[in-house]
Amino acid sequence: MPYAWYCPIRPWHFVAWLALWGSLVGADSSYAGDEDLRRTAIVRAYQEAKDSIVNLHGRKTVRADQPGTAGENFKQVNGMGTGIVIDPRGYILTNYHVVEGVANIQATFADKRNATARLISHDPHTDLAVIKVDTASSLPVIKLGTSSDLLTGEPVIAVGNAYGYEHTVTRGIISALHRPVQVSDNQQYTDLIQTDASINPGNSGGPLMNILGEVIGINVAVRVGAQGIGFAIPIDEALDIAARLVSADRLGHPAHGLAGKCEYESQSDGSLIPKYAVSAVRKDTLAEKAGVKAGDYITHIGGRAVARPLDVELAFLGRKTGDNVAVEVLRDGKNQQLAMAIEATSKTSSKQNLQDRSWDALGIRVEPISRDEFSALNSHYRGGLRVTSVRKDGPAHDQGIRQGDVLVGMHVWQTVSLDNFSYILDRDDLDTMQPLLFYILREGDTLFGHIRLAKKDGG
Repeated sequence: MPYAWYCPIRPWHFVAWLALWGSLVGADSSYAGDEDLRRTAIVRAYQEAKDSIVNLHGRKTVRADQPGTAGENFKQVNGMGTGIVIDPRGYILTNYHVVEGVANIQATFADKRNATARLISHDPHTDLAVIKVDTASSLPVIKLGTSSDLLTGEPVIAVGNAYGYEHTVTRGIISALHRPVQVSDNQQYTDLIQTDASINPGNSGGPLMNILGEVIGINVAVRVGAQGIGFAIPIDEALDIAARLVSADRLGHPAHGLAGKCEYESQSDGSLIPKYAVSAVRKDTLAEKAGVKAGDYITHIGGRAVARPLDVELAFLGRKTGDNVAVEVLRDGKNQQLAMAIEATSKTSSKQNLQDRSWDALGIRVEPISRDEFSALNSHYRGGLRVTSVRKDGPAHDQGIRQGDVLVGMHVWQTVSLDNFSYILDRDDLDTMQPLLFYILREGDTLFGHIRLAKKDGG
């Protein structure tokens, strides 16, 4: 963990007491060997989850400022962390700071198999990333729970690559919910789970599980100088971010046009069952042409069970033009079979129309940058859009954006291409996200701020 205030938590030592009265009175010795007494809920939870938990390690370059010297110095350090498998094809969710700057990400599984992973998508603001290992066989996917019904005091389990000790298991309770935490000058969380389960450097990106073995959080930080104070990102929030990280719009795959959310249906035993509810369908998209409507519950896409926005994005990930994807929906209590034909999507607006919308909403016009030109900027972003003009009375001007700046991101999306930019401006829920966080490159520095779009006439 790179942040200066991260530090190890003293391990919590556990002693399991078992009163064997029979041993005192000469009872049958086979009782002491009863495996059921040893296979506790914690043991069962770990054994079910361990093959879906990945230890991550590699060398990274970090700043090493030396007192009394000018400029910056750099050094190589060993990075380590943890990830969870979210898709059988090898997609893994972890913290971004675990893999940031690591050129050769090494993943080790519970059975000691090693694989090289590559970074697929990341978001520095939320400190989450999706990486992928290439695998000849399907990987087991970790069981996902919900953070919507957590109880202060309920038992939890943390698993991770603590100090390089692979697949370390610790246990504790949920100490508090909805904690705001400032982890660095540039990193702040507003809603973390606090736990006293031992979390150490190397646990970052690993699962915090409930006693059923369901992931309810992603371990992210510990409090410096404290014992038994660790923090995790609630899994509902982490999965929504993961969905955006692998979305078709972000990764350049055919856009489906669906907007939806996860709803939970309460069962008689008190458990919650996740369901994917369609909240909107964008016009002239694959979903609209297939007949999907707002209010539908999508249960399967291409034979894959769907319960969350992440399931939708993973179901479309890797689809190609010409594929015909079966979509099963629940509408008015009845199952319906639909088909979504993946086709080359036509532009909903011309380049000039996009520039007009950007000029009206943000007060800027932008243009793409070639890959070679962007590489010269030495940025960890994948690409950006150069600002060619700024309207003096516009929102961008008020936030200090200048001609020549390179827009590399808005909210949780990178602006690599004009299509990315158009997708952001076209979102029906954009008003609910304001003010939008934006990132720009200027003379080698990454700057950020918040911007509100200009109101439409009559709005």
